[in-house]
Amino acid sequence: MTFTTDVPVGEVIHNHLLSCSPDDLLADAARRMQQHHVSSILIVENGQSLGIWTEADARKLDFSDPALLKHPIRDYMSSPVDTVKEDVSLSEIALKFQQLRRRHFLVVDQDETPLGVVSQTDIIRFQGLEHYLCMRNVRSALRNPPLILEDSLSLSEAVKRLKESGRDSAAVQFGSSERYSIITERDIVRWLAEGIHDRYLRDVCVNQLYAVDEETGLLQASNLLKRKGFRHLGVINRQGQLVGILSYGDILDSVEYEYVNRLQEALHSRDEALKASTSHLRLAQRVIEASLDGIIITDSRGIIQSVNPKFTQVTGYSEQEAIGQSTGLLSSGRHSADFYNHMWDALHHSGYWQGEIWNRRKNGEVYPEWLTITAIYDDDGEVSQFAAIFSDISDRKKDEERIRRLAFFDDLTGVANRRLFQDRLEQAIANAHRHQHRLAVLFLDLDMFKRINDSLGHLVGDEVLKIVAGRLAHTVREGDSVARLGGDEFTVMVPEVSSMEGLMILAERINDSICDPIVVGSHELYISTSIGISIYPDDGQSPDELVKNADAAMYRVKADGRGSYHRYTDALHHDSVRELTIETRLRKAIKENVFEIYYQPKVDLAAGKMIGFEALLRWFDQENQQFISPAEFIPVAERLGLIGTLGDWVLNEVCRHLVQWQQDGLEILPVAVNISAQQLMKDNLAETVSRILKMTGASASWLELEVTESCFIPEQADRIALILHELRSEGINISIDDFGTGYSSLSYLRRLPLDALKIDRSFVMHVPDNEEDARLASTIIAMAKGLGLRVIAEGIEDERQLDFLRQHGCHQGQGFMFAKPAPEKQVRSWLAEKWCPVEYCALAASE
Repeated sequence: MTFTTDVPVGEVIHNHLLSCSPDDLLADAARRMQQHHVSSILIVENGQSLGIWTEADARKLDFSDPALLKHPIRDYMSSPVDTVKEDVSLSEIALKFQQLRRRHFLVVDQDETPLGVVSQTDIIRFQGLEHYLCMRNVRSALRNPPLILEDSLSLSEAVKRLKESGRDSAAVQFGSSERYSIITERDIVRWLAEGIHDRYLRDVCVNQLYAVDEETGLLQASNLLKRKGFRHLGVINRQGQLVGILSYGDILDSVEYEYVNRLQEALHSRDEALKASTSHLRLAQRVIEASLDGIIITDSRGIIQSVNPKFTQVTGYSEQEAIGQSTGLLSSGRHSADFYNHMWDALHHSGYWQGEIWNRRKNGEVYPEWLTITAIYDDDGEVSQFAAIFSDISDRKKDEERIRRLAFFDDLTGVANRRLFQDRLEQAIANAHRHQHRLAVLFLDLDMFKRINDSLGHLVGDEVLKIVAGRLAHTVREGDSVARLGGDEFTVMVPEVSSMEGLMILAERINDSICDPIVVGSHELYISTSIGISIYPDDGQSPDELVKNADAAMYRVKADGRGSYHRYTDALHHDSVRELTIETRLRKAIKENVFEIYYQPKVDLAAGKMIGFEALLRWFDQENQQFISPAEFIPVAERLGLIGTLGDWVLNEVCRHLVQWQQDGLEILPVAVNISAQQLMKDNLAETVSRILKMTGASASWLELEVTESCFIPEQADRIALILHELRSEGINISIDDFGTGYSSLSYLRRLPLDALKIDRSFVMHVPDNEEDARLASTIIAMAKGLGLRVIAEGIEDERQLDFLRQHGCHQGQGFMFAKPAPEKQVRSWLAEKWCPVEYCALAASE
């Protein structure tokens, strides 16, 4: 291989050589490189070159290491240093770059004294490759699709992705737009020099990626790089899509595609070649043998005459096995006769063909390759030979497929992701509109899935998601589309709905399949799913509307008890708007501290006297001048994770009131405070209660904590029992609220340090008239007494209910019959008057 300007490397390098001590800090070395605008620094000790650190080495750094900038450069340098003598020609160095896959060499004189550093950029700038580059466009120099990073990535993750992909640059996409910036190895050095390591790409990427069309000539692109002072250019196709990033290294590698032309020149000029330098002839042979691409020479009929070593490495056929055979030896059988006819027509008419082709190795494996064939003409203008150069692009194909999978499929479950689902839904809507039929979107959310992640870990949770995705894929009909939107949310798109009955059957079938036991390791798990359904065009005209409305319908299922399905209605939209309004005002209410505690008396049913209170949270919305029901805002607070904040406020406020009552000489009656499941599952609940008691000066015996039966999660049984025992040891009474609405077992209840059991108002409401409720209430009373627990009935509203509960031995009760919940001021009056609720009720009844 010869070049227009085959000059010694010593004539083109800069004599100034940047160096540092091995003990210099990495950050200091980076700053010096940035100040001098160089891509490498030599590490020298006692006049000896120990190693070199280049911009390429920056990709190997771990930006997540907080002490990164404090490490000495010796920890990261490359050693030993590859050197070349100053009289070595640029063409030989170009070959060394390709053979050793290096990007820098240290240039030394005959005495091994360092003179400077030569890089790939220097080769492109000084080697005189213009007559090669003018024949090619930038598309032919691209070997890989571009590495595209999201602007939300941290610098640490970005550097890691560059390292894993083996790239020296990446495009940075801003959001979902087609606007890109670029990061390179030089940027990494700059971040080190400026001490930046804990930012995100969007914070440091300010320049837009400069891009050229893929049909732009390589010579023009090379000149543009020199003129602009860039080292990379974006490459876009006719549709404006980014298809690659061109670097000096790509340009240098692309020169290999011109080896075929060099062979043609050698054949045409064989008479003159006898007069040429023997060193140049040896160099041409070395280029062919060292080429990273396979090369084949055939006669005009396609009979192989010569191959290079890379041909044998790629195909498995030795030189002896290939020579004399037709190129059909490599045929994969994947292409039609028309494909080959088109190829030969192009060769005979234009003398050139280039494209992607599938061939077969000796072992039978079929693989993709990028093939360039050039016709070689004799003195009479007739085709005498063909020269072909090819490269195995299997890895590139795998990368393209992996990138496609990552772009359109969920990495964990393998089903479609949000982007692909959106695309499919848009196409299905267009088809439904064209053919005037309906389609459906089913929005699925796994019930109580967070419990699995919290109790068994995310690895088990991930396995559950995989199994659920598999069951969905096997349950839906052919043509339906399953996607995972994120977390435990899935969607199913039914492109054509023939009847609502069929859609309901599908929803039931999905629920049944999800409800089957899921075995992960030693765990047998049971879950259900809530499904919301929206129909096009009835419930929405766009993908966003259909998904949003199906989501709203799903939340209605959650509110109604989970494990079922519901179709979207207009009422759900109003409910969703109402919930959003409550959410906004709730955050404001917490910030402004506008809540209030109301108290409802608890009565000894036998003695008829007041023996305690239940604390109830009330919220008066100043904007609407009305109370907002706890049934509305408590679920919102739980969903937003604010229930813990509210719960701590209630405990603090109740304890503060109790201390004030004592200081004012009022009789202290214990107050029951409800504890949510989220508060209970915190490991520091006992610590929080103890801190509030100590801070306010309240006594632990003044408090009773009510825990709803639904809080007793089987997977957390031991943990919950431990927390309750810890609270009980502090002297705090514990009771179960809303008993009869959950699924706790008697054996489990016996393990808990309980003082009382509260019968849910739904069992008291219809006694004694409803025989079934009466039996349930009496059974609960008997069971609680058998466990040695006090029994408290909620929702007592009339004399007949009171008589029934007294007859069956219920100890305590509360309800509107005695008093409605009242503010703290009213409680003071009750305590001061030593108010007796039963006497009050009797007096009111007689009046």
